[in-house]
Amino acid sequence: MSMLTTVATLRATQSGRAQPLTTVRHQHLDEKPFVLVPLTLAGEACAPLAALAGTDPEHPLLLTVRRPRDRDMRFRFVEELAALLLPYIEDCRADTETYTAGRGKEKEERERALRAPQLLVPNGEGIAYVRLLGRLTRLRATEGPHAVHPDVPRLGKWLTWLADQAEFPGSSTMLAASRLLTAHWATGQSSAEDSHLAALVAWIDPPEGSSGAEAARAAEDPLAWPPAGPATEPGFDTVLHDLFDRFEETAGQVRERVGERIDLALLAQLRPTWDLVWRGVGLARALPEGGRVAARWAYDRRWFTEYAAYLEEHGHPQGRRDRAVGAARRLARLEDAATRYAVERAYDDPLVMAEYELTGEAFSGRVVARDEDRLLPGARSPLWRPTITIRTDRPLRLETGAKVISPARPGQSAEIIDVTPHDGTHLVVLQLSGGFANKRKPPAPPGTLAETDEQLTYTVLSLDTMPTALPAEEDTPWTHGGPRQPYEPTEEDAEEEWE
Repeated sequence: MSMLTTVATLRATQSGRAQPLTTVRHQHLDEKPFVLVPLTLAGEACAPLAALAGTDPEHPLLLTVRRPRDRDMRFRFVEELAALLLPYIEDCRADTETYTAGRGKEKEERERALRAPQLLVPNGEGIAYVRLLGRLTRLRATEGPHAVHPDVPRLGKWLTWLADQAEFPGSSTMLAASRLLTAHWATGQSSAEDSHLAALVAWIDPPEGSSGAEAARAAEDPLAWPPAGPATEPGFDTVLHDLFDRFEETAGQVRERVGERIDLALLAQLRPTWDLVWRGVGLARALPEGGRVAARWAYDRRWFTEYAAYLEEHGHPQGRRDRAVGAARRLARLEDAATRYAVERAYDDPLVMAEYELTGEAFSGRVVARDEDRLLPGARSPLWRPTITIRTDRPLRLETGAKVISPARPGQSAEIIDVTPHDGTHLVVLQLSGGFANKRKPPAPPGTLAETDEQLTYTVLSLDTMPTALPAEEDTPWTHGGPRQPYEPTEEDAEEEWE
């Protein structure tokens, strides 16, 4: 937990209401996300019991398994879920746009979908459930003994892809409502308690006349607010067990009536969580979207388009385990995504940047002077290097020579060339280069050089980080998972050394 998060948690405890950790929303929220609230049978890792699914907050679709230990009933549940989710995914592919990829001479035009699917689940356990369900279904055979409907493995591949994307920081194709909210608000309870969606929402948006702490205590009643799943509440398991026994013992119309009671009981467990997920979406939507969220969503749309094309061309399911080269590439992508996401959040959000100011990786201040006409001797001609002087009233940990960038002008690099203490503050002189609309001599184009009295933040964080470079698979040594060289016999193979 960071220092500012700790302070926000203490303030939430004192005030009785969740405190904001950000000023903007750092995740994309689609106008029409697909929400899935699953339940599993107690005692089994991924035995589907029921789910509420759909894109309409007022009219969710209920899927139930009245005999959850029956294999055929389980896969019928998956077929019903596929009938809802797969058309939604195909609708996202309906409209495309052309974009330019690559740099320099390697630029080329490509197509990507204007939308990508966005799957929302209540909590992190919901993401784990989707991953297990994908693993259970993506390798199933559609012919021969125990064949399943073709939509079952197809859905499994997409569920696995969505769960994989959920691991990448900044990706919005699959989100857990509890994680989305805790990334933007701090409550007065522990992180473990924040996984309880009802209590979390109560802290953020308590009823009128009640504090967040009081509302959270009331939300801990499992009768009023059942667990957000996919595990069920033990008391409900007893009721459900009795209903399942009666369902097995009866037949005909009596069995159907018992089945309807099972459906109603499961709906009563799922509907409060369904409403909480949509309520959480509304709370997050009230925050303005961060400036770099759209670019990350475009990246999601690109990966979605490429995977959809791969399924059409090849259709191979994901392996049970990553091969060495694939695992290394995935790890590199995860590390690059985490680094870039952290920097982009700081650039978009002054509250996030404040954490870096505390650690000495950034500073803020007011421009008190500028030298627009400053020139330095060059090899052939003078170099235009204007300066600005910033007064900061906070301790400065960056030293002379440090390279810094302002989020207000990310295309303009700066170097600290002097730091002078002055009346309890510091005067920081920055030498600027670039970001002047390709001009090489004064005057600076309007807006490219900071004005006097302008408030600015500078940081050593940079968006221009190079992605991890790994060799192609065919160039990777076999000791690191690359292809083995085919054996070709030679005459020397039969030779032996004799003493």
